[in-house]
Amino acid sequence: MTRTKSRIVLRPLAAADLREFVEAVRQSRKLHRPWTAPPSTPAEFRTYLKRMAPPANRAFLVCARDDGAIVGVFNVTHIIMARFCSAYLGYYAFAPHARRGLMREGLEALLRHAFGWMKLHRLEANIQPGNRASIALVKSCGFAKEGFSPKYLKIGGRWRDHERWAIIAR
Repeated sequence: MTRTKSRIVLRPLAAADLREFVEAVRQSRKLHRPWTAPPSTPAEFRTYLKRMAPPANRAFLVCARDDGAIVGVFNVTHIIMARFCSAYLGYYAFAPHARRGLMREGLEALLRHAFGWMKLHRLEANIQPGNRASIALVKSCGFAKEGFSPKYLKIGGRWRDHERWAIIAR
């Protein structure tokens, strides 16, 4: 079986991404509501960059291989090693690139990185039940639904229910 060349590159978030990132968030407001509220100003971006510093958190950009455009983001947070080797996964796409399968390629690359180089054993994604695209993404990459968490996260000023999806290193 031949494997096609990936259309994406997964790379760490950097300070130099500020302008493109903030503009992508601005263009994606309709796509993100009510699911997430990514940093939308330069000040919020700088705070986000500091918060995502290793070793406890890591932010990865999914970029188009052909032109380097930022397609989406994966955040691996609350990384705990030792006997746990687990973390939370958050993510979002940017509007011009949504629904083209690029985030799936990105998630596949992230899983290889997380279970390989990062040596994680488990990743957990908490997703609002109505976010069909997000649920379809994790299902397509092998995540299993583990449960339901009422009023789990406060997003857009409201406590929102979430489904708990997880994957374990293979």
